[in-house]
Amino acid sequence: MAVSLSTNGIKLYSPVKDKLLGELSGHTSTITDIAFPSPLAPHKLCSSSTDGTLRIWDTRTHRQVCCLKSPSPRELWSFSLGGMSGNLIAAGSQAQIMFWDWRTKKQLGCLEECHTEDVTQVRFHPNKMDKLLSASVDGLMCAIDTSGGINDDEGLDSVLSVGTSVARIGFYGESNEKVWCLTHTESLSVWNFEEKRLEADFGDTRSRASAAWSLTPVNYLIDCHYSPTLDGLCLVAGTLGGTIGMFPVNYTKCGGDTHCSGQIGPVCSVLEGGHTAVVRSVKTFDQSELFCWSGGEDGRLCSWSKPSSSSEFESSAWVSSNLVLKRAKQSNKRHVPY
Repeated sequence: MAVSLSTNGIKLYSPVKDKLLGELSGHTSTITDIAFPSPLAPHKLCSSSTDGTLRIWDTRTHRQVCCLKSPSPRELWSFSLGGMSGNLIAAGSQAQIMFWDWRTKKQLGCLEECHTEDVTQVRFHPNKMDKLLSASVDGLMCAIDTSGGINDDEGLDSVLSVGTSVARIGFYGESNEKVWCLTHTESLSVWNFEEKRLEADFGDTRSRASAAWSLTPVNYLIDCHYSPTLDGLCLVAGTLGGTIGMFPVNYTKCGGDTHCSGQIGPVCSVLEGGHTAVVRSVKTFDQSELFCWSGGEDGRLCSWSKPSSSSEFESSAWVSSNLVLKRAKQSNKRHVPY
């Protein structure tokens, strides 16, 4: 498990043994995206930064094996690996989407007409690796075809208007045919990627999530997670005090071009007592006794174990400032996951 820090470094942990494995250094400014891009190369880690670089690391040796630089240089906000032969790496920048061949380290192209402001997210389709979806502060999501030439004339396939600045996107569904979209105004929408249309709009999502539990109001949306076993989407949201809630996302498919008003269901999991400040990331495990890991602005990594006989989540916190494993002050006494 890789964790980016405010010090511009990356720390590697074993999520099973709660053990620090090593640290990676090289970025000189804020790390904006980090991922293990391929299950076929589990030791390859990628990261992007506002220092204008994309870096590929070998987690076995804790060394950088590749560094790709934006020409200007420009801040890079997100990246994704894909392409028909798996050799493409796309990165979102200031109103641009850049493409490299990560094997040869050569830049292959740059799209400059899809967006007018910072490109906050780029994601290759998990099943159709030549298809890319980008999202931006300009309120647009763009579907891009990389099978032909990478240029503005041939690449842009369709444009979806979200209407407000987009923060995060992700594919989900049995064949990843749908897209969830979180915005900087804390709203959620669901789109059909195949039909290129809006399926559900959840409006003031924070208020709807706040009404779906009895705790203090939800302050921000963190992420969405899809459970293949249940074929269900879950919204992850949090409070300023560090409490995390997971809410089922519900809507009925409407016919034609109309979209539905989505509903946020009653909270199904509440994780509290691990964090004391804003939570930035939550990683769930669908097929594991370990429920999830979370990381926050309090410098803590918290692991949450699934309850066995009781309804309490077992939690422990790894404090990154001194690298000491500490038990959380209290465990959760809420609903069992899912």
